[in-house]
Amino acid sequence: MKGSPLMRRLAILAAALLAALFTTVAIGQSARAAALTATYTTVQDWGSGFEGKVTITNGTGSTVNGWNVQFDLPAGFSIGSYWNAGMTRSGQHYTFANPSWAPTLAAGASTDFGFNGSPGGMSAPANCTINGASCSGTTAPGAPGTPGTPTVGATTSSSLALSWPASSGTVTGYRVYEGSTVVTTVTGTSATISGLAACSSHTYSVTAYNGSGESAHSTSVTGSTTGCSSGGSKLPGAPYLYMGWGDPPSATSVMSASGIKSFTMAFMLAGGGCTPEWDSQRPLTGGVDASTISAIKSAGGSVEISFGGWQGSKLGTACTSSSAYAGAVQQVIDAYGPIAVDFDIENTDEFQNATVQDRILGGLKIIKQNNPNVKVVLTFGVTTSGPETWGNRLITQSKALGVNIDNYTIMPFDFGGGADMYGNTVNAAEGLKNSLKSAWGWSDATAYAHMGISGMNGYSDSNELTTPAIWTQIRDYATSHGLGRLAFWSVNRDRGCPGGGVVENCSGIAQNDWQFTQITAGF
Repeated sequence: MKGSPLMRRLAILAAALLAALFTTVAIGQSARAAALTATYTTVQDWGSGFEGKVTITNGTGSTVNGWNVQFDLPAGFSIGSYWNAGMTRSGQHYTFANPSWAPTLAAGASTDFGFNGSPGGMSAPANCTINGASCSGTTAPGAPGTPGTPTVGATTSSSLALSWPASSGTVTGYRVYEGSTVVTTVTGTSATISGLAACSSHTYSVTAYNGSGESAHSTSVTGSTTGCSSGGSKLPGAPYLYMGWGDPPSATSVMSASGIKSFTMAFMLAGGGCTPEWDSQRPLTGGVDASTISAIKSAGGSVEISFGGWQGSKLGTACTSSSAYAGAVQQVIDAYGPIAVDFDIENTDEFQNATVQDRILGGLKIIKQNNPNVKVVLTFGVTTSGPETWGNRLITQSKALGVNIDNYTIMPFDFGGGADMYGNTVNAAEGLKNSLKSAWGWSDATAYAHMGISGMNGYSDSNELTTPAIWTQIRDYATSHGLGRLAFWSVNRDRGCPGGGVVENCSGIAQNDWQFTQITAGF
């Protein structure tokens, strides 16, 4: 049988069939590879929640300028924290867009973004699209391509002008969305949205449509109307919470016990080069800090994120330019969506260094331009009479460089304040007010609105004592004078331990647990 003609013919036929089969698979793979695709993976599932990842692959032969992934989650599921992308939500429909620090994806390159959701047990999102096409790489027949990213043009106290690059394909018109609501429909590539409130912020995306269907939403853009008062805006009381030491408490338990609704999460440092990491030790996302922030938000709270502090490797020195520094900060904003970013500039490597000060200020100017709804806070030490030389330089340089700082927060402790911590704190705050008036030409009211106080509960490192009664006085001063921010170091230490001195997980005095936090919640 080995050499029979029949067997040879069967062998040849089988080989031909196998060759044809493999050629078909290869063609199918090549067709899918020559497209922009998005693939979902569940990284881990712990029952009450899950971590998901979406990998985007540019299988086309050219650079992709901006990507936009949209999908639906089943009823009852939701996403909390996310990273490496910007996120918007309308009901169960989620939209993720490329972060501002990574606007393009080269031909053949891949990137990914991730998120934490709840509850566990979700298999995969539904109705996934990327730039208007199926995430698998197939294209909806006849529908226009996704419009380019809109830009904000002329603004008034009641209107915003938008324009955007045209879509590919046949276009009947464009729809401008604010969230899931169509605010206007036009046939060209520009629109003016009127009837808006003065000093209000709005986020828009654009779609193209024709008789065959509607494109995916463009990358969103945020703009603000004019007509803002000069009084600034107030942040909620937000004491510092540090997950790196001091027996970190459950944030949600503290919220329930004290009424606090916001925390300043510390500290974002350099994790090797110009890369943000919590405390230079914990990853930007996916760790205890991320889960804590997710829990705070799920409980109806908000967070500020603090960069710097006294110890550790600072991004201000690790990043070599203002743009690089802004890129590192933007990663954090994109990951967590904080209401404010706080720059605790106190150690000599950042504070007493003109080059680094200017680098940070230049980066903050970029951050504020790209994130107008995120408050920017500068926090620094003072003397009992107000800012000293380097603090005053930080203020005057922010004015000289045109940096829109929302709040200048002083740390009135460890300055040899002696026994009268209330009196010395007020004197330091009044000195800050005078420095701001001198630099910016503001009135008293405007200066106060741009000021904050960040105290130290119980004993300070210099053995200065702030009791709950004194902290109540300080809070009442801040409230009555219209200050914009109140914080203290730290929630970890907001527990009683009589005996004096600085301890990382208690205040050194007799007090009720979370007593300073409860006082701060009244701000």
